[in-house]
Formats: sequence, structure tokens, C-alpha cells
Amino acid sequence: MLVWVIYDIEKNKARNKVAKTCLGAGLYRVQLSVFLGDMNPNRIDELSIKINDLINENKDRVYIFPMCKDDFSKVKLLGQAFDKKLVTDELKSLFV
Repeated sequence: MLVWVIYDIEKNKARNKVAKTCLGAGLYRVQLSVFLGDMNPNRIDELSIKINDLINENKDRVYIFPMCKDDFSKVKLLGQAFDKKLVTDELKSLFV
């Protein structure tokens, strides 16, 4: 299952830890605060718990959107879409 992680985190330290957690979970960074990757439901739950432990629940916002591949194939990329410095060829292949 594909999953998007999108966040708005106030403190640099927490934001950096969440980014490292997403990368460590095998997600790809597509924009500064947006990650995308393929995970099974158990790993999504584990990631949710880890991120929840890193953020301030009263100030920060994190969205984790699981998406089936059929729905993902309907995603529309407009304009620059992804930060070209961050997106890998492997990630680009998901949109072909």
C-alpha cells in the first residue's frame, strides 16, 4: 500500500527527527515536508506511533494517508510537483 506522510511541525528538532524516521522507514522525500512510499498496514501503524512520540500534539500536524495503487494511479501532478533535487528515479517510476 502506498502511503503519504505530510506534516507541519513547529520545532526544527522534532521536524528533523520525523524526517529521519520517515526516511528510515523507507519513504522517499518528495517535498520538504512530504514523504511517499510503499508500506504494509503494520508498518504504517509503527510509523504512526514513532511519529506521535516525536511531535507536540498541541501544536504540530501530521497526516498519514494510505492509498491503494488504483487510487494512486489517479494522482495528478501539476507544475513542478516534486522537488527535483529530492525525488529519485525509483519514485518517478511510480507515476508512469
